[in-house]
Amino acid sequence: MKKAILVVSFGTTHEDTRKVTIDAIEEKIKNTFSDYDMRRAFTSHIILRVLKNRDNIHVDTPEEALEKLKNEGYNEVIVQPLHVIPGVEFDYINNVVNRYKEYKAFENIVVGRPLICFKGEEDGVPDDYSVMVDALSKQLPQKDTVILMGHGTNHIANAVYCCFESVLRDRGFRNVHVATVEGYPTLDRVIPNVLADGNTEVTLMPLMLVAGDHAKNDMAGEEQDSWKSILEAEGFKVKIYLHGLGENSEIQDIYIQHIKDVINENFKNVGKTHKGN
Repeated sequence: MKKAILVVSFGTTHEDTRKVTIDAIEEKIKNTFSDYDMRRAFTSHIILRVLKNRDNIHVDTPEEALEKLKNEGYNEVIVQPLHVIPGVEFDYINNVVNRYKEYKAFENIVVGRPLICFKGEEDGVPDDYSVMVDALSKQLPQKDTVILMGHGTNHIANAVYCCFESVLRDRGFRNVHVATVEGYPTLDRVIPNVLADGNTEVTLMPLMLVAGDHAKNDMAGEEQDSWKSILEAEGFKVKIYLHGLGENSEIQDIYIQHIKDVINENFKNVGKTHKGN
């Protein structure tokens, strides 16, 4: 029986953040599940092209990685996304995996869930939001007002960001706000709430796996339209926490747990049955 774990992330062109996030998580997965071989894939074709053209580095797409595993005779494959929400990239992964299921390319192929997926309010349903808050609380300053920068999306999963902020409020983190670069809530929507905190200092922190382009430029850059510059123009003293979620060891452990859930078939049928309105 040949078994593999395919770790799939959006990817990054920044080697410094990749080493302490994606590489670190993959190493932890490799050490935890020693009876599985580990492979890597990125879902961002733009990042893949940049790495190829700039650095002559080839990273597989999910399709390429699965095709290699099939040709090498693997029987069991776990595909574990390192994405934060179950959005466009997660759909992409599932669509690829479903094609391999249809053709019965493997005896068993399953997909783990991303970082924040289920909000369990009943027995037998995981509460990924509360687990995420517990892990994130390790890096949240006690008194500062914090703005978490999420990526955002036009996918329905963008609702995760508002739900996550609500759970933060439920857990007492009333000084922590969530805004997104490419979705809702926007920074403009969040600033009035930050002003209402009455704190003149704000910490900006990525709600993203890596601290790449968005974190370094859109969040912390010196350009006039960066979040740092916009907030400074509003009179705030801005502090920067330039570390991706993947550097947080407790968040790394969430991905480990999601793989264990797949192996143990925990929550296998969550979200697959309809019980009415």
